[in-house]
Amino acid sequence: MKFLTSKQIKFLMPWVVMFFILIIWEIIVRVLSIRLFILPPPSLIWWTLLDYHQSIIEHALFTLTNTLLGFCLGVMIGSLLGILIASWQMLYAGFYPILVGINSIPKAAIVPILVLWMGIGQPPAITTAFLLCFFPITVNIATGLITTEPELEDVLRSLGASKFDILMKIGIPRSLPYFFASLKIAITLAFVGAVISETIASNEGIGYLMLQAASQFRTSLMFAGLFVIACMCVCTYLLFAHLEKHFTKWSVRKDVIITGG
Repeated sequence: MKFLTSKQIKFLMPWVVMFFILIIWEIIVRVLSIRLFILPPPSLIWWTLLDYHQSIIEHALFTLTNTLLGFCLGVMIGSLLGILIASWQMLYAGFYPILVGINSIPKAAIVPILVLWMGIGQPPAITTAFLLCFFPITVNIATGLITTEPELEDVLRSLGASKFDILMKIGIPRSLPYFFASLKIAITLAFVGAVISETIASNEGIGYLMLQAASQFRTSLMFAGLFVIACMCVCTYLLFAHLEKHFTKWSVRKDVIITGG
């Protein structure tokens, strides 16, 4: 009998754990006779996904579009801010406390203001996704650039390298592990921001679908929405984990499951 390799075991373990969680969940609901509007069994959630798949796909695509647009804005602006505040100490001292203050504001409290400025629908959802995801990107890129060894910079300056040369040849490559780590965090936060906005100010999206299902006590449809959001988050997370493994292989010193290694 051929035993599974370590890599195969790591791949199978999440599926095995999820399978047992679902089985235990199903048994508990059936044995304890829990009412379906309180906690539906996984089998009912699955049939709900099949019954409402067309509507769920439409709302999921709307949420995914908002999330990716907000995320792309967060990557562009967050990367630029990270480079700027890491390059000049005065900018770091001035902007970093402001960024922390903006990030500490509950985003659900900002959505009504965004609705007043932009109306309901896609614009506030994109903006909320952006506001949640740009901060970790900015901070991680700034941290990666700041941690470049001063001795290495001194050597490059003595060889005639400009500040821009040091940034492009040393700073940015050295900050790539921090950058990809921030992407994995930021994409999940972007989904959170988009769904928050859709529950408050939208007529489309998974957030809106779950809100409507809650008002009608259709708990299985709410869980189906959660399942779809979880799947989209995991897929995008794994995508960036794969890119991280490809572009920053030199920085990995050991096999780490969470990064897809």
